[in-house]
Amino acid sequence: MAIVLTDRRIAYMAVPKAGCSSVKTTLARIDPAVDAARLTDVTAVHGVYPTARFRPHRWAALSDHFRFTVVRDPVRRLLSVYTDRVLQKGDLRHSRKMQRGVFPDLPVEPDPDTFFCRLGDYMAASSSIKHHAISAWLFTGRDLTAYDRVYRTDEMDVLARDLSRRTGMALSMPRRNASAARLSLSDLSQTARRAIEAHTAADYEILGPVLRQRAAA
Repeated sequence: MAIVLTDRRIAYMAVPKAGCSSVKTTLARIDPAVDAARLTDVTAVHGVYPTARFRPHRWAALSDHFRFTVVRDPVRRLLSVYTDRVLQKGDLRHSRKMQRGVFPDLPVEPDPDTFFCRLGDYMAASSSIKHHAISAWLFTGRDLTAYDRVYRTDEMDVLARDLSRRTGMALSMPRRNASAARLSLSDLSQTARRAIEAHTAADYEILGPVLRQRAAA
């Protein structure tokens, strides 16, 4: 469930496409139970620290740890699913269901409008797309007061500073797994935008107070 560094009394709930590769890489450096030198790529890091959904009772048991998560603007997070998981990683090409023709009318290499208008179908076709596209609150829980700190992705340097203070190590937050391609809402049709707005509505409701802190800063 949570990523727990027992000796450091640190607990982290990872959210896909919200800086989790960078955070996990840094945690591996300070985790006495992990040989960070052997984690040569992002896949290895995720193998050591898998991302799982939030479980309230398990999280409550870690109340004596420094408990944190990192969240991202929901629309930007969802757009990055297309640029990273579809365009760069080719998740749909690797989907067994797509390869077997379970979804014969679903393009394997969709344009962004098609992808977002049929997001539910693509999530059903690919477990990886589903994992990265489902709502962030499924990983954070609905009650953000359960955390000692909720960082935004633009506060990664603050997180690195806080972890440095807790561990006595000079830490920086590497930029890992960033999408090379860029996509914005203005690139999409109105139908695709409405689909995205509907999909991200719950996350904006739950994460809104944290996200608005940036707007007010």
